[in-house]
Amino acid sequence: MADQLTGITVALAGPRKSEELAKLVSNMGGTALLRPAQGTVFLDGEELRQGLESWTSNPPDWTILTTGMGLDALFKAAEDMGIEERLQEALAGSMIAARGYKTVNALKKRGLVPDVRDDDGSTTGLIRGLAPFDLRGKEVILQLHGDPAPRLNAWLEEAGAAVRQVLPYRHMPPQQEDLERLLTEITEEKVDAVAFTSAPQIRFLAEYALSCGKLQAMLHTFETGVLAVSVGRITSDALKEAGVKRIIMPEQERMGSMIVELGRYLAARS
Repeated sequence: MADQLTGITVALAGPRKSEELAKLVSNMGGTALLRPAQGTVFLDGEELRQGLESWTSNPPDWTILTTGMGLDALFKAAEDMGIEERLQEALAGSMIAARGYKTVNALKKRGLVPDVRDDDGSTTGLIRGLAPFDLRGKEVILQLHGDPAPRLNAWLEEAGAAVRQVLPYRHMPPQQEDLERLLTEITEEKVDAVAFTSAPQIRFLAEYALSCGKLQAMLHTFETGVLAVSVGRITSDALKEAGVKRIIMPEQERMGSMIVELGRYLAARS
């Protein structure tokens, strides 16, 4: 494994843990370029405070959590408001559904275990887990993960739930010049692979490529030259929606596993 990325240049599209991933790429003999294709903005506004106040003063029947980072951000905001204990009590008193292992771990830190969790790390898996339950007339808090969740929200409303949404942070696009640089490196094959760690990264990149008239060129390069590497199913679904067909994804949805899987893929081809 130590030399599986020798001579390979990997663009890292995710801002989180980029230094750790770059070190792993280097340890495997490759070169990592930090090319963040998203930014994360934590909301510290009145809307978030109102959402937490409503949550803790009128606790829901169900709480649906979609990210561990989002749950941590909510508890930090609740601590700043002096209502951390109330948030803990509201969570403990409701049925909890969680998507993703990081969300489960964030709950575990607070002594909580979800009643429902996805079976594959995806929103579709979370819906499968919720399907056996009668949600008619139930009050549901839906913690979003930086982007709207129209499919999950529509499913909950169709199931008869009254949904309140809480958005602890929002994904923002990076600077245009950053997207331009990454797109050029892809279409001119100056990188051998791009590692994506969230759906917004490919969405922002694809939207920018489309605005420049270079989307088809980017997709062609991903098909014939540059490898698209995905951390997990949700990111892979976003790649597929953008038109990327050749996707490398690890069985374990971990950032480190994603780089190791890239090395295995290249070793098998050589």
